[in-house]
Amino acid sequence: MQLSLFNTYNRDQILTDLFKAYYDARRNKRNTINAIKFEVNYESNLFMLCDEILSHNYNLSPSICFINFNPVQREIFAADFRDRVIHHLIFNYISPVFEKTFIHDSYSCRKQKGTHYGIKRIDKFIRSCSQNYKQDSYILKMDIKGYFMAMNRRLLYEKVVNELNKNEKMKISFDLLLIFYLVEKVIFNDPTKNCIIKGKKSDWKGLPKTKSLFYADKDCGLPIGNLTSQLFGNVYMNEFDHFIKHDMGIRYYGRYVDDFVIVHQNKDYLKSLIPKIRNYLQQELHLELHPQKIYLQHFSKGVKFLGTVIKPNRIYIANRTKGNFYQAIQKHNRIARDHKPTKEEQAAFLSSMNSYLGIMMHYKTYRLRKRMIRKHLSGWWENYFYAKGYSKFVAKRKIVARPLGKSQLLQNARENIEVVRLLLS
Repeated sequence: MQLSLFNTYNRDQILTDLFKAYYDARRNKRNTINAIKFEVNYESNLFMLCDEILSHNYNLSPSICFINFNPVQREIFAADFRDRVIHHLIFNYISPVFEKTFIHDSYSCRKQKGTHYGIKRIDKFIRSCSQNYKQDSYILKMDIKGYFMAMNRRLLYEKVVNELNKNEKMKISFDLLLIFYLVEKVIFNDPTKNCIIKGKKSDWKGLPKTKSLFYADKDCGLPIGNLTSQLFGNVYMNEFDHFIKHDMGIRYYGRYVDDFVIVHQNKDYLKSLIPKIRNYLQQELHLELHPQKIYLQHFSKGVKFLGTVIKPNRIYIANRTKGNFYQAIQKHNRIARDHKPTKEEQAAFLSSMNSYLGIMMHYKTYRLRKRMIRKHLSGWWENYFYAKGYSKFVAKRKIVARPLGKSQLLQNARENIEVVRLLLS
């Protein structure tokens, strides 16, 4: 069976795609040490990376492992920047293929979806199922235990390969053999080997073993934090989504990574679904429902979903999000009290505050935002920023220069590739 669209690898096209993946990878990461080191000689680094993957000599670099406590305690494996470029290359190639197979109500890591869209959809499901809150309806919310650490890598790889093989006759612009090679490299890479530990050993205290790759079963687990892990998380659960929506005929169903919600007018029917779902996950995906995270209540009680509490006619920010916003404010206040914040610290303040405000402004939180800022934020920050409508902080003066646009960067990359090609010819 012919898997490749090309008799030989199209080096120029792959180089162009690598440059695009590089620009995607450095977005919002340009000031990190790994990104800066790569960028110093980014053209030669990308040419070298291209040679490695075409000759099948590509090997992943050690990851940096650390614990992130915001919003909850999580073990993160941060890939080296050159590997992040490969992650974006894979994503740019295969994501459009899988996007066509996903159900509408899978919200994670998808264009025009995400957390806010998922929250609005679940809110809409509740209103629709309850006939605008006039008919009794119930909400079943469930969670998979240690999802990313429990995914079976061999089963995941089979799912990816099988789906791409189904689409081999489509007009796709990448070489399947090359993608199979890169996907295999990424999926079966064990980031716990030769990783660089950042932080203290005590950071892992309190982290359940089901949330650590160091305790994952053989051939199981993907690192949280990688773009490919997010995409593969959707691929792994795709058949389950279709099982719920089509095989079981459930209309009001939505999923974000490992959290999923079902709304129905019959409480007993929802109860009957739990063992069926548990069996399917165990037998087909080798996953386990979290026994302590099964929630079944009348819609009037509300449901916690993606950092919010969805109740009739209103959506609140969850207490954990409020607490994290307060902690972020206090962190920046301590910096301001200790010394005059540097430009980098000012930029970090602007990014952090606007991130929280951007989340909160989608819901009924004006009074909360106003109270938090006026009561808790140090007045020093008013020298450099002002809160525009308590929905966004705006700098009173420019902090960083505006980078080149993506189209210009891609054009520069194409020109550089053409120059090198002419020199080598």
